[in-house]
Amino acid sequence: MHLTGLDGIAAVVTGAAGGIGSRVVEHLAAEGAYVASVDTAHTSVGDRKVAGQDGDAAGSRVTRHGADVADAEAAERILDHVEREHGPVGLLVNVAGVLHTGLLTDLTDTAWQELLAANTTGVLTWCRAVVRRMTPYRRGSVITVASNSAGTPRAGMAAYAASKAAAGALTLGLGLEVARLGIRCNVVCPGSTDTPMLQRMAPTPQARDAVLHGDPTAFRIGIPLGRLADPDDIAAAVVFLASDQARHITVHSLYVDGGAALHG
Repeated sequence: MHLTGLDGIAAVVTGAAGGIGSRVVEHLAAEGAYVASVDTAHTSVGDRKVAGQDGDAAGSRVTRHGADVADAEAAERILDHVEREHGPVGLLVNVAGVLHTGLLTDLTDTAWQELLAANTTGVLTWCRAVVRRMTPYRRGSVITVASNSAGTPRAGMAAYAASKAAAGALTLGLGLEVARLGIRCNVVCPGSTDTPMLQRMAPTPQARDAVLHGDPTAFRIGIPLGRLADPDDIAAAVVFLASDQARHITVHSLYVDGGAALHG
């Protein structure tokens, strides 16, 4: 199936330097989108090419912007830049996130605030800023990459799951508010994905095996399909939801987790 509706669109991707975010950027650029790549890891701001899936052709459509996703003023500056260069923003993809694991009773206030700032407040900040700009044009798409843990209790991940659940609920609620304006809002819920974040969480072969095959001590069943997700699996779901082929899909959560959440 050939996807349509992305060629020439102005898109913003937060958390764009990470394992999933970088692939979302590359997939969108390969479809012809102009992409503002936002991440705290980016030190430059403005028109700086990055490597794209199709080499220079795709890379020339990507600009990098260094910013904290919870910084509302930075969001407005970046959006001003995008609109000057490429016109109205038609797509926002919220990927930025951090992970803290461990027992909830051991969670520090600092770790909790970091989770909320990156995983929840950042989504609010960018959704609010972008949708306000989409409203006059009565079109647009917002996609938040949350987590399958948001709907499935996981030992040692309560705080992370709560922050991602809030991000998902915020996005879906917004979708109801703006549906009549022609703006679609959806959530992608990845499971365990082969990224640096997962490698830090499961650094040993034994830990990786528990992710794949389950861990009764953590009340976890494993992944029925028997493999970790590749970041491209998540990016493909995002690009589909952003395309015209998903034009009648909104207020929806798409699980891309190999069946791990047993979500019907």
